[in-house]
Amino acid sequence: MKITRLKTWQIPPRWLFLKIETDEGAYGWGEPVIEGRAATVEAAVHELSDYLIGQDPRRIEHLWNTLYRAGFYRGGPILMSAIAGIDQALWDLKGRDLGVPVYQLLGGRVRDKMRMYAWTGGDKPNDVGAGAKALVDKGFTAFKMNGTAEMAMVDSYTKVDEAVARIAEAREAVGMDVGIGIDFHGRVHRPMAKILLKELEPYRPMFVEEPVLPEHLPSLKHIAGNLGYPIATGERLHTRYQFRDLLADGMVDIIQPDLSHCGGISEGLKIASLASCHDVALAPHCPLGPLTLAASLHLDAVSHNAFIQEQSMGIHYNQGNDVLDYLVDKSALAIDDGYLAIPDGPGLGVEIDEAFVEERSKVGHRWRNPVWTHDDGSIAEW
Repeated sequence: MKITRLKTWQIPPRWLFLKIETDEGAYGWGEPVIEGRAATVEAAVHELSDYLIGQDPRRIEHLWNTLYRAGFYRGGPILMSAIAGIDQALWDLKGRDLGVPVYQLLGGRVRDKMRMYAWTGGDKPNDVGAGAKALVDKGFTAFKMNGTAEMAMVDSYTKVDEAVARIAEAREAVGMDVGIGIDFHGRVHRPMAKILLKELEPYRPMFVEEPVLPEHLPSLKHIAGNLGYPIATGERLHTRYQFRDLLADGMVDIIQPDLSHCGGISEGLKIASLASCHDVALAPHCPLGPLTLAASLHLDAVSHNAFIQEQSMGIHYNQGNDVLDYLVDKSALAIDDGYLAIPDGPGLGVEIDEAFVEERSKVGHRWRNPVWTHDDGSIAEW
């Protein structure tokens, strides 16, 4: 069997889909994308196709190493996202060819279903109490919200009080048994993070995510020590080597690799195993489409340290289309009472409606994240 073609589509709301085809009719789907840089990742996928055309798609580990090592320059969000989507498609293809779900190729599942969480509150969080209550009424036992809008490097205690009040509102709306993930989104710098993290302790977060930017992770040992709740990060780390250094530092409790940014299922499995050696939990990042979600669920299925899974159905970014729109069988990713059954079909276990993908690719997208500024006109972190 030989790879003959890589086809890509930019589709709403902000995604990129990939289909790998072969001379024997076998195929696989993946989702190589960086939010806001879909066209750049798409170009990288087609550059990398030079290493793939004519090769046996079943040699996944060999092809992964070729894509990673053959170009001399390696790592980073663009290249690792391109590799990620290719890797997902290769696993999907191999599972389809053998007639088994990907998790069977990874050793078999350790769980039948995965606890899920949803988003509420938007980019600049508001109405979080009502939104949280609505999610709990749908059966979710956990949700995530942004902790704050933009925050200056050294900001006012009023901003801190406003952020705390929003968390208090959410906690009051759902009670103490529901998990609340609080995403700082890298918006809070070290001087304010050390204050805000302590102020949130009475509300018992499920975790606080990205309390500081990834380039400032070494500061976690100084600002997050002795907190009474877990710290999570990892969506903007792209290789096992970055996670190795983070885990060795001992200042993170939950890792959040993104299966469309960290080299795909192959690298994600290594990252999850590395985390398990440090007794650190796994909660894959996934504000993207159905293929990233399906890939994440297969990693969750075989990772004993996985405890919850993000998904983007109904998230504020999904304008025009949502996760299930591109599936032939929407029940494959249906959430029931806060859980999603591990997909049991061949490959990733989801069938993409290619005709609908073609149709929506004519609309495409040019999604960009908001650009925020502080009162003085300087750029703020989004």
